[in-house]
Amino acid sequence: MKYSFNNLKEELENNNFNFKKKYGQNFIIDKNIINNIVEKSNVDKNTLVIEIGPGAGALTNILGEKAQNVIAYEIDKSLKPILEKNIHSNTKIIYDDFLKRNIKEDIKEYKYEKLYIIANLPYYITTPIIMKIINDKIPASKIIVMVQKEVGDRFKAKPGTKEYNSLTIFLNYYFNVNKIMDVSRNVFMPKPNVDSIVVSFTKKDKIFKVKNEQLFFKLVRDSFKQKRKTLKNNLKGYDLSKIEEILNKNNLDLSVRAETLSIETFIEIANNLDK
Repeated sequence: MKYSFNNLKEELENNNFNFKKKYGQNFIIDKNIINNIVEKSNVDKNTLVIEIGPGAGALTNILGEKAQNVIAYEIDKSLKPILEKNIHSNTKIIYDDFLKRNIKEDIKEYKYEKLYIIANLPYYITTPIIMKIINDKIPASKIIVMVQKEVGDRFKAKPGTKEYNSLTIFLNYYFNVNKIMDVSRNVFMPKPNVDSIVVSFTKKDKIFKVKNEQLFFKLVRDSFKQKRKTLKNNLKGYDLSKIEEILNKNNLDLSVRAETLSIETFIEIANNLDK
């Protein structure tokens, strides 16, 4: 089954489809970009793919050709006539909110060697979806997301840059984060106001040695609570002497902001606080 990019607009019109701002709907219409994403994702016949937000099914269709099975979550039920026409027999569409689903329950009937999550994520829901994947411990070895470029820059930001934040640290705790490609706003329908970026998260073989993960994640969140404030101001409820001990060891002090600290330094501080 070949997906028709040329007839997409006509098909949407025939089904009286209206793009919905509340879902951040921008459908990709460039076949080369989609082929490139799938190729660089290394999806094969041993892979179960979870797609979030298939839209009109352009990416879904090609994933169905390459993967063992595809499960796609689509919140907009008005896309059903278009999606059902363009998917392969190994693909299941679940018309529901991904954030409300028990994903482990949804995938338990499938046998697979690798689980990948692939998505074109609208800005407003990017962080909640990624945090659900982490918090629900969905056993994905790779996540490939297309996001607004500004958001993708935060994912792979380095300490000391304005893009670096708590989400950067959470992601880099679990995953190796790499840019796959830039995507122009001109390959979407309707055309958004910003360019996009495709980023991959590959599960780390070796997780950092953290004594108390709950304390570590709380420390990171609190450190970035008011980004323009210093650690001394943001971490008033902590034992500042123990924090300062690690900062001094790394040629820093309590007057620095959270964006200055590497993930390794945050881990050192959390482990020192847990003594």
